[in-house]
Amino acid sequence: MNPPTALIAEDEDLLAQALQSELHRLWPELKILAVAPDGPSAVTQALQHLPAMLFLDIRMPGLSGLDAAQAIVEEWPHDHPLPLMVFVTAYDQYALQAFDHAAIDYVLKPVKPARLALTCDRLKAALHQPPGPSVSPPEAPMIQQLRALLESPLHRPATQSPLQVIQAAVGSTIHMIPVTEVVYFEAADKYVRVLTAHKDYLIRTSLKELTPQLDEQCFWQVHRGVVVQATCIDHAVRDEAGRVHLRLRDRPEKIPVSRIYASRFKGM
Repeated sequence: MNPPTALIAEDEDLLAQALQSELHRLWPELKILAVAPDGPSAVTQALQHLPAMLFLDIRMPGLSGLDAAQAIVEEWPHDHPLPLMVFVTAYDQYALQAFDHAAIDYVLKPVKPARLALTCDRLKAALHQPPGPSVSPPEAPMIQQLRALLESPLHRPATQSPLQVIQAAVGSTIHMIPVTEVVYFEAADKYVRVLTAHKDYLIRTSLKELTPQLDEQCFWQVHRGVVVQATCIDHAVRDEAGRVHLRLRDRPEKIPVSRIYASRFKGM
């Protein structure tokens, strides 16, 4: 039997070394495949090595632990079991309620051996569970738990009132775009593409900053890089591998839906 494998994502070298050392003491069979110093490296190395579990620091440069987890799950091969996840955090008890609600394991900084030992026991038990289907269903518990965290105030702080108008600069002109006319928003590096039925605009903000300002009942996140107005979706199609794509009423594009949000699309 192959030894269990893990990846550590932690931007503070001493903390990463301490966690790796303590894991080796508590679980000698565990093989640490890589230690990533930031969020983007965590995504790259996780998809390269496909470890059985991830230890992700919540606050990292480039991408937070939650954003890295989302990117990893969305790009994870569909024919490979999803990794188990543990978040390492310095949040206080109030913020940790989000983790408790999502039933995802976490350890607090500085990591205490007794608490880490409990986490290791939980991971061992999870690894010894009978394997599920080769393609993880959208309703898989880990998917539900991660989605709960991504939709919680921990990741998406609430705003007082939804945004009504998008102001997009084109040269010396500011275009006032009613939010109701937007078909979907798409991340473009540090910008966001605003796509209406007939025009495209570019605004200087990130999708992560924009999304909390939208009415979540009207605008659905379907991928870490795409938010779609629900009424503009014509139909959703699920292929044989379980992947979901959207067809829109007023745009020709086919929009991929990540496995995290695929459960939005099921018959009533």
